[in-house]
Amino acid sequence: MHPLIIPIFLPAMGCRERCLFCNQKAPTKGLPSPSSVRNFIEASLAGIPFDKKNKEKQVAFYGGSFTAIHRDEQVCFLKEVQPFITSGLIDSIRVSTRPDALEEETLSLLKEYRVKTVEVGVQSMIDEVLLLSHRGHGAADTVDAVSRLKDREFEVGLQLMVGLPGDTCDRFLQTLDRIIQLKPDFLRIHPTLVLKGAPLEILWRAGEYSPLSLDEAIQWLKKGILKLEESSIRVARIGLQPTKELERDYLAGPYHPAFRQLIDSAIFFDMAKYLLQNFPNGSKAIFFCNPKEISNLKGQRNENSLKLKNHFKLSEILIDGRQELPRGFLGLQIQERVVSIDRKSLGF
Repeated sequence: MHPLIIPIFLPAMGCRERCLFCNQKAPTKGLPSPSSVRNFIEASLAGIPFDKKNKEKQVAFYGGSFTAIHRDEQVCFLKEVQPFITSGLIDSIRVSTRPDALEEETLSLLKEYRVKTVEVGVQSMIDEVLLLSHRGHGAADTVDAVSRLKDREFEVGLQLMVGLPGDTCDRFLQTLDRIIQLKPDFLRIHPTLVLKGAPLEILWRAGEYSPLSLDEAIQWLKKGILKLEESSIRVARIGLQPTKELERDYLAGPYHPAFRQLIDSAIFFDMAKYLLQNFPNGSKAIFFCNPKEISNLKGQRNENSLKLKNHFKLSEILIDGRQELPRGFLGLQIQERVVSIDRKSLGF
């Protein structure tokens, strides 16, 4: 069961570099006051629905590089959560940071203040891509950071991006191969977007950077997702959370509020194409899948069904949802037998 997150945002705090894709600005009025942190946690706890009261609860410090801010400031934030942990209202703490800001002394501090989860902004495991993105660290820093975090028994999450300057589909898949070797507990994968005020906007307007199209990003990620599923690494999120700020600042790039569903639908489309390759024209196709996968097979606005029907000249497509079928399975009725495919066996 995934924890219920109470997020506290610290925009750009502790950031040593101005990443090419980032439009966050460091606050000019200092850190949030201790009372504001306490009040936010109290208000968040009061607003939790009754049916989620028993879930694991984490306070998460997001938005900057938490372990790169001054030690005294880290302690200031971490201390505010301790009474909630002692009382049992909060179970643990999560922080996000960068791979070159996790010295042994810092890890000891996080352990002392009951931090359970550390999310590390890796973005890529290709040094040229990291250099072009102004990250200020290399792939070796990530390898070292993950090793030491795992030695200290932290839960480790890694954040990746697709479509950064200098990135290619092959390079992205190479990044995933190296990430799989590190065996993190989970991943988040975000598309590279051009945002107002980010340094990338200047390159984009000058024609020196072209973001991925939505379809290109889906093609990269459907390959990547199947690779990760084979390794059993959990993908906590693909795409960015829709917010008013994002919609206000978005200029270009592969943004969609239901990004993960688009990828799953693209995978199911390929599965259906595989099963239909020798299907007679003009026939009625009857598919079988888990009921929770019907929307992925149909596609958004029934797009998959329409494309399959037209491409294979089908008279009709029917989908039979069966609870006993596992997720990721797709079957097709051909005369008296059913042929099937599992998404994990789908090769590209």
